[in-house]
Amino acid sequence: MTAQTDPPRADGSVLPKVVPYLWPAGQPEMKVRVVAALLMLVLAKIITLATPLFFANAVDALGGEPDTSFLLFVGPVALVIGFGLARTGQVFFAQLRDAVFAKVGQRALRRLAIETFEHIHALSLRYHITRKTGGLSRIIERGVKGVDFLLRFVLFSIGPLIVELTLMAGIFWYMFGPIYAVVVLATIGLYTAFTFQVTEWRVAIRRRMNERDTDANQKAIDSLLNFETVKYFGAERREAARYDGSMEGYEREAIKTALSLTALNFGQSLIITGGLVIVLVMAARGVVAGDLTVGEFTAVNLYMMQITMPLNFLGTVYREIRQALVDMGEMFGLLEQPAEITDKPDAPDIDVKGGRIELDNVRFDYDGDRQILKGITLDVPPGDTVALVGHSGSGKSTIGRLLFRFYDVTGGAIRIDGQDLRDVTQESLRCAIGVVPQDTVLFNDTVGYNIAYGRPGATQEEIEEAARAARIHDFIASLPEGYDTKVGERGLKLSGGEKQRVGIARTILKNPPILLLDEATSALDTETEQGIQDSLTEMGEGRTVITIAHRLSTIVHADRIVVLDAGEVAEQGTHEELIALNGRYARMWARQAAEEDEQEGVAAE
Repeated sequence: MTAQTDPPRADGSVLPKVVPYLWPAGQPEMKVRVVAALLMLVLAKIITLATPLFFANAVDALGGEPDTSFLLFVGPVALVIGFGLARTGQVFFAQLRDAVFAKVGQRALRRLAIETFEHIHALSLRYHITRKTGGLSRIIERGVKGVDFLLRFVLFSIGPLIVELTLMAGIFWYMFGPIYAVVVLATIGLYTAFTFQVTEWRVAIRRRMNERDTDANQKAIDSLLNFETVKYFGAERREAARYDGSMEGYEREAIKTALSLTALNFGQSLIITGGLVIVLVMAARGVVAGDLTVGEFTAVNLYMMQITMPLNFLGTVYREIRQALVDMGEMFGLLEQPAEITDKPDAPDIDVKGGRIELDNVRFDYDGDRQILKGITLDVPPGDTVALVGHSGSGKSTIGRLLFRFYDVTGGAIRIDGQDLRDVTQESLRCAIGVVPQDTVLFNDTVGYNIAYGRPGATQEEIEEAARAARIHDFIASLPEGYDTKVGERGLKLSGGEKQRVGIARTILKNPPILLLDEATSALDTETEQGIQDSLTEMGEGRTVITIAHRLSTIVHADRIVVLDAGEVAEQGTHEELIALNGRYARMWARQAAEEDEQEGVAAE
C-alpha cells in the first residue's frame, strides 16, 4: 500500500462528491431549505431582469415619448418608485436566500469536517509516519474552505448566471434586434473564453504556490514541535533560514500570481468595455435614426451594466472555483485513501476472560523487502508478566504495534483468549489493552483531562484515585490550579517523570486486563525510574503484562524473559535461568552492569 494521496484534481469529477452534503439523506429540513433558497434565487433573477424596464419607461414618460409600454399608464413617479422597489427586491430575496441556505452550508461543512477527521484517525500508522501533520491540517483547512465556496457560489451563482446571461441575450434580440444579441453573445463568449484560458494558466501557478505554502507550514510546525531541540543546538537561525527558504519559493509564486491577475483583469476589462461601447454606439445611432427611444437607450445601458457585473463576477468565481477544485481534490484524495486496517463485516467485540496472549508463528514486514519478525511463537499465560528484550531492530516494538493491531501480521496469527485479533473490532481490542509508552505525550489541556482520557465519564473521585495509585496526586494537589493546571503542548510543562506518572494514572483509570509497557522508564533517571517502576509493578498485579525493556534491571522479576534477535526468539526463561545459560542475555546483563558501575564511579568522583 502506498501512503500517498492521489494527485490534486481540478476537474468536474470532484463536484458530484459535494451533492450528498448539499442534499443530505434523512434530513428533510435541509432539503426544504435548499428548495426554498432556490425559489428565492428565481424571484431575485426575475426582478433583476425586469428592473431596467421600470427605469427605461420612466425616462420615456418624463421625456414625453409616445406611450410605448403598458407600464406608462401608471405615471413616471410610480415607475421610479417601482424601479426602487425592484432594486430593493433584488437585494431582499438575495439576502433571504443566503439566510435560508446558511444552515445547509454550515451543516454540510460540519459533516464533511468530522468525516475527514474520523477518516484520518482510521488511516494506518504506516500512512501517518509518512505524512507531516502540518501538511495534513492545511489540506483539510483548504479543502473545507473549497467546499464552502462551492456550496455558496456554484449553486447560487454559476448556474443562475448562465441562465441570466442567456435570458439577457434573448431580451436584446426581442427588444432591440438580432444584431444586438449577436454582439452581446460575442462579448460574453470572448470574455468567458479569455477568462477560462488565462485562469487555467493561473491555476498551475496557484498550485505551485500551495505546494510552497504547505512546505513552509510543515517546516514551521515541525520546528515549533521540536522547540527544545532547536534551543539545545542553538539552531534558531538555521530554522529561520529553512523556513525562509520555503517562504522564498512561496513569494516567487505569489508574485507570479499577482502579475497574472493584473493581466487577467486588464484583458477582461478591455473585452467588456469594447462590447459595451459597440452596443451603446449602435443604440445611440438607433436613437438618432428614430428607431429607439431615449428610454430604450437607457435600458440598453442598464442591461449591459447588468451583464458587466456578473461577467466580472464570473471571472472571480471561476478562478476561485478552479482553486477550490484543486483544494477539494487534495481533500477528497485524502478521504479516498483506503484504511489499511479495517474490521471484518459484523466483527464481534473481543471477550477477554483471562488475558492469555498467543503469538503463533508470527511473521511481519513493513514494506515487503525486509522481514522484521521471522516466525515468532510465544504463549503468555493469563496474569503473567513477560519481558521482551533485545538490541534495536530486533522486533520488540513491532510486537507491541501488532498487539494493538496498528498493522496486521503478514503470516501466522496473534490471539487473545483464543480470538484472532483480525476477527474482532479494533475499538474493543484497544479498550482491552493499556499502554505506558517510553515517552508519554499529553494533550495541551489540563492534568485532569489527560488522566480522564483513560475512561470518558470518570468522576473526579475516580480521577484522583487513579492519580494516588500512580503516586502523583500530591504533586497535582500542590499546583496552584490543581487538576485544572494546563500541561502545555505535548505536556512540556511537566518533567519526564511527571508525564510518565500522568500516563500511568490514565492507564490505571482505564483499568485494562492486558498491559503493554513499552520501555516505560528508559528515558528517566535512576531515582525517578525506581519510583515509577514500583507504580508499574503495582499496576500490573492481576493483569497480563508484556513489557518491552531497555534496562534489564527493571525486568528481573518477570515470569519470563524473551530475548529477541533479528526477529527471532533467541532465548527465553527467567532471569536466573538466562544468567545460568550464559548466552545473549547474560552478556547483555554483564554489559549493562559494567556501564552502570562506570557511571556510578564517575558520579562519585
